[in-house]
Amino acid sequence: MQKRFRDLTEQEILALAIASEEEDSRVYSDAAEAVRADYPATADLLEAMAEEEVGHARALPHQYQRRFGDHIPLIRRQDVKGFVQRKPIWMIRTKGIKAIREMAEFMELETRRFYESAAATLDDLSTRRLLLDLAEAERKHSNLAVELQEKHVPESVQAEEAEAERRLFVMQVIQPGLAGLMDGSVSTLAPLFAAAFATQSSLDALKVGIAASVGAGISMGFAEALSDDGSMTGRGKPYLRGIVCGVLTMLGGFGHTVPYFIPDFKTATAVAVVVVALELLAISWIRKKYMDTPFLA
Repeated sequence: MQKRFRDLTEQEILALAIASEEEDSRVYSDAAEAVRADYPATADLLEAMAEEEVGHARALPHQYQRRFGDHIPLIRRQDVKGFVQRKPIWMIRTKGIKAIREMAEFMELETRRFYESAAATLDDLSTRRLLLDLAEAERKHSNLAVELQEKHVPESVQAEEAEAERRLFVMQVIQPGLAGLMDGSVSTLAPLFAAAFATQSSLDALKVGIAASVGAGISMGFAEALSDDGSMTGRGKPYLRGIVCGVLTMLGGFGHTVPYFIPDFKTATAVAVVVVALELLAISWIRKKYMDTPFLA
């Protein structure tokens, strides 16, 4: 069961501040390692923030020892109801480099606001003074975060990193996904329509279409995943590319297979033809948006 913040003693509040500073330093370090290969400037910013947090974490125990002795009770963010929480780096990293930089800006701000709000709810003057001192320290940390960002990640570097992120997204998601969508939309046409016109049965065409789509998806997924481990080309994790390629291959085939749920063969075929046209338009739009390919090409 979590403990309410207002039930914490001054000793526990200071211990919580120590644990929070130590955890924040590790969050910054983990984030720096996660982005270093692709965004070295932002990694330098995060490392600088981690070093600042290490310094704060070393200074707080001295203040604690002067007041309460050597033993520091174990109390963490998750032990206190309503205290600020940090999302794991792997969850933030998936949102892009901008989310990582915003995390660095808001971490100190969130902690400062919490200390200020908590101080306003407490009656004990010494505890309120302690919380306000911690809030002021966090305000200075926030200003430092802005200064470090201006130093390590100016606007020109942010623009370069944004373009690098776009290229990575194209290589790791768009290209394998587009290859799968194109293959699924084209390679399943022959067996689907051959079965449809040979049997004049929507149900038979549906079965063949599903089988062809699943088979093509599995084949393309394995082919993409095994073609390149991404270590030399920077195309990303092979299993991710394989999943994206395989899933979109199946979706490309399912698109013009689904109309054969319609019992009437002629109606189903007419709808399937329209779906094929829409699939080709979608492929052209994706190629134009991400690959700078002329739409009609």
